[in-house]
Amino acid sequence: MTEQNQGTANDPKDRKPYEELRKQLTFSFKNLWNPDNQEEINSVMAFCEDYKVALNEGKTEREFVKFTVGLLEENGFRAFKPDEQLAAGDRVYDSVHGKGLVAAVVGSDSPVKGFNMIGAHIDSPRLDLKPNPLYESNDFTFLKTHYYGGIKKYLWVAIPLALHGFVTLNDGTTVDISIGENEEDPVFYITDLLIHLSSDHMQKKASDVVSGEELNILVGGIPITSDEDVKERFKLGILKLLYDQYGIVERNLLTAEIEIVPAVKSRDIGFDRAFVGGYGQDDRVCAYTALRALIDIDQPLRRTSVCIFYDKEEIGSSGVTGARSQLYPSVQKRIVRSILGREPSAFELIDNIEQSVMLSSDVAAAYDPTYASAFDPLNSTYAGRGIAIVKYVGRGGKGYTSDASAEYFDEVTKLLDKNNIPWQTGELGRVDLGGGGTVAVYQADLGITVIDCGVPVLSMHSCFEVTSKIDIYTAYRAYSVFMEQMRIED
Repeated sequence: MTEQNQGTANDPKDRKPYEELRKQLTFSFKNLWNPDNQEEINSVMAFCEDYKVALNEGKTEREFVKFTVGLLEENGFRAFKPDEQLAAGDRVYDSVHGKGLVAAVVGSDSPVKGFNMIGAHIDSPRLDLKPNPLYESNDFTFLKTHYYGGIKKYLWVAIPLALHGFVTLNDGTTVDISIGENEEDPVFYITDLLIHLSSDHMQKKASDVVSGEELNILVGGIPITSDEDVKERFKLGILKLLYDQYGIVERNLLTAEIEIVPAVKSRDIGFDRAFVGGYGQDDRVCAYTALRALIDIDQPLRRTSVCIFYDKEEIGSSGVTGARSQLYPSVQKRIVRSILGREPSAFELIDNIEQSVMLSSDVAAAYDPTYASAFDPLNSTYAGRGIAIVKYVGRGGKGYTSDASAEYFDEVTKLLDKNNIPWQTGELGRVDLGGGGTVAVYQADLGITVIDCGVPVLSMHSCFEVTSKIDIYTAYRAYSVFMEQMRIED
């Protein structure tokens, strides 16, 4: 090879056509943080301050519904009455047994043309008290628990815990309990075995280090009397405190709903405050962003926009407040009737379902470089790269998923592209390593066109999950565009 030919082969100008071709043919998802756009950064940070308040105020499904109703009513929504006539611009909500919710802004189009719907779940992994929880042992008083949802049990020991509950008293009145969230409150605790005596303990598998029966909450240690002949004097001391403060007797605990959650407030993470850390971001990060998108609608709608919050997703969406319940489609049918001003025909109800489109707004698994072997880097969603549009989740050979159509996937992403809203896509980790599900499968069963669309999360199902603030804000923007513009005919 001559010197001249060697120089030509390495000439950068010769690579230019290939670089242009690569730019034309390939696609990649980029990090969204732009330090030169301080206006956007300020908007992101301000939005997430409000989001952190929602995380702190709504640590259980009941509390999140209560918080949501308050926010809705502050912004012109009213409780939906099934026999009322609805008109374009009306804002209504309907609570589903205090643990689920449907909210809507009515559009001018006939409901037969379908609704634009976003559905999220508002329950999170936690510990529930057993029906008969209170006991004493060796001068300690404990509460027995039964874990709810998929947790790593060892994460729940040796951390401060808070108690949230709903109790019906003997006279039929109810009382809400929240202990451990305020600075002056006591917290609760599950003990851990000291490292000095853990030689055998450390040989166990992670799934066996702490058993479900060992998740016992330390709640007291002062007896009601110094008389050692008094039976269960430590337990009685706690019951006396509960009775004096709340009117609760042990019988009331049998029918109560009492949940144990981490006693930690949401916080900014990082020197640059790029992330939000907090309990229950799966899936309240999607619920809150969808809620704000609905509330912030400030223009007349063509298609009615509906936001649905489900309970029980973490245990399979069963139960009267879960996504499998017929209560949610029943509310949808009543909204159709109220907009029409008459009883809809069976075919009109069918048309409403078939013409409706939905985002199942559930979180995605963010790629974690510390545990890179659990992910396929080419098919993962990343914190900081925008909202994740996920065609399917499930496990193994795509089991337990709805697997959205290519047509709908393209329709949603082109709507986002049209509005300059960044998005990404990926799968739930490496094939055959595990898996998970969302409420999308149950909406698809009804005949609603649906795809998963949510915020990537680090440390999902832990006691302190992490999300990128830019993704949170992008989710809000994406949900807003979907509600206001999806399937609007010119």
